[in-house]
Amino acid sequence: MPIRRQLTRLWRRHTWWRALCRTTGVLVTGAIAAGIAVAVYVQSVDLPADPVEPQASTLYYSDGRTVLARIGVTSRTDASLDEVPEPVRQIVLAAEDRGFYAHSGVSIRGVLRALVANVKGQREGASTITQQYARNAFLTQEVSLDRKAREFAMAIKLERRLSKDEILERYLNTIYFGRGAYGITAAAHAYFRVPTRKLTAAQGAVLAAVIKDPYGFDPANDAEAARDRWTWVVGAARDAGWLAETPEYPQVSPPSALNTGPNGLVLDRVEQELSRRGIAAESLYTAGLSVVTTLDATAQPAALAQIETHLDGQPEDLRAALVAVDPGSGAVRAYYGAEEQGQYDFAVAPRPPAATFAPIVLATALYNGIDLFHTWDGTSPQNFPGRLGVPLYNRDDIQCPDCTLEQAMMQSLSTPFYAVAEQIGAEQVRELAYQLGIPRQYVDQQALVDVEGEPRPGQTRSDISIGRYPVAPADLATVYGTFASGGFRHERYFIESVTAANGASVLATSVPEGDEVLTPYEAGMVNRILSVTVGYNGHSPGRPAAGKSGSQQWADTSDYQDAWMAGYTAELASVVWIGGAEPGPLRDRDDNRIEGASMPAAVWRDFTSDALAGRPTQQLPGLRPFGGPE
Repeated sequence: MPIRRQLTRLWRRHTWWRALCRTTGVLVTGAIAAGIAVAVYVQSVDLPADPVEPQASTLYYSDGRTVLARIGVTSRTDASLDEVPEPVRQIVLAAEDRGFYAHSGVSIRGVLRALVANVKGQREGASTITQQYARNAFLTQEVSLDRKAREFAMAIKLERRLSKDEILERYLNTIYFGRGAYGITAAAHAYFRVPTRKLTAAQGAVLAAVIKDPYGFDPANDAEAARDRWTWVVGAARDAGWLAETPEYPQVSPPSALNTGPNGLVLDRVEQELSRRGIAAESLYTAGLSVVTTLDATAQPAALAQIETHLDGQPEDLRAALVAVDPGSGAVRAYYGAEEQGQYDFAVAPRPPAATFAPIVLATALYNGIDLFHTWDGTSPQNFPGRLGVPLYNRDDIQCPDCTLEQAMMQSLSTPFYAVAEQIGAEQVRELAYQLGIPRQYVDQQALVDVEGEPRPGQTRSDISIGRYPVAPADLATVYGTFASGGFRHERYFIESVTAANGASVLATSVPEGDEVLTPYEAGMVNRILSVTVGYNGHSPGRPAAGKSGSQQWADTSDYQDAWMAGYTAELASVVWIGGAEPGPLRDRDDNRIEGASMPAAVWRDFTSDALAGRPTQQLPGLRPFGGPE
């Protein structure tokens, strides 16, 4: 090989080696500098001698002045670590921080993951128990890089100041377990009515499960999700060698009302929304937050008053729900789902909506270009393929041989809308319903399809046109809000803003423009027909309004099991549902059957009138002479 080539190769190798050495030197120097910077920062962060005392939070109506509720911890009894059974301690560690006794207080991987998520505008936890305690004891729930960095530094200092057992004890006495239970002693009572020392491993797994999501993993709120989380926690404890076998799932006590009265359910929704938006639920009970909700100081009391007035003296087994939203934003202005917190919330309970679903079929027909002058066979009974041999009857067997969809809507006839669904396809009706505001799933079951045991599991039959598939009153309110907004869908929300005790902004809601689901013409035609329907049936609240009542038949009888009224003005869209705790025939105190056009319609009319009293009237969007777009 020529000497020149050899020299060239030697030079290249030498250059590569020098570059590698320089790079390594830079990296080592950088690591040392970073380490020094971290050490200096940790030293600069002050660790208070005592934790911040818990402060009650205040919830306000949307005006930001009128108090809706005050909520917070009134007392707390701490437990020594020895009082917490060892299996319970181990199960908490398995769920939250399996390496607690091995690390120095922080998880570098967790911190980096949280920083990346924060930069991306996402939420990320992955904190050690020491970091969680530092956050709960000394910091706010502000989501920022600065807070995460201070949490990191405080965790390191805590590990230097306290023993591992002391940190775990303090953690167990300050963590939030849901149901207003702050600390394990309160949680043992709230979930099992037992003292801390009597907790079993199975019960401890329930408590460990709810730490991640105190509302969502409470068995009273979502039994299936709670059971799945419990199973995961037990599995983690077994993998760590802390449980020899899987215990039986324990009996969990029902929750007690923390805040009496119907507004307690609003607190549940606020807590749930805070958690969904990355703010720990315990903040409501300990951080002295000021939460401005979306509830209107006139509409919410009006809803409670009208429910009380119309149900006063009625059979005790009657239940009601009322949800009202702002069509232009999705803000919930009034909410009623039960008499008090801890009871089943019927505002989010799916029930068959009956004829209140017909406007969705109408909107789908418009979307598919069906001429509203077209007439349909509205005679009764009729046989349709989707009925699988079961004749379909109109309400009171009303006959309408040449029926427009406007006439069918006014008279609440089933056969014309069933024919529409058969012609355009039930799946199209279902898909538009999803876009308008019905969720694609309720828990783990797809919405608007046959379930197991029904004729066509997983498929949608034209029975969707007569409201046979269950939906929740709150979701139907979103649908009618989409009509009222001129075809723009807005997601529901309960929180306008959250401010910390020191006045710092924690959360502020920015209302998006909404998703256009219907064209102005399509929304305008729905508004026109439903406004005529409200007037025809005598349900007008004294201002321009639109709406539809509905009554779901009880078995093969002339009684109804669910009675609905859904309607809107330009300012407010609301849904009223009346039913039983369990499906069954609805009768009032005079033994008259209850249907949508009776009690629910009266509640809706009176509520809408009171909620908007004194406000200038507005015309519904898109109303124009009948016959087509201008």
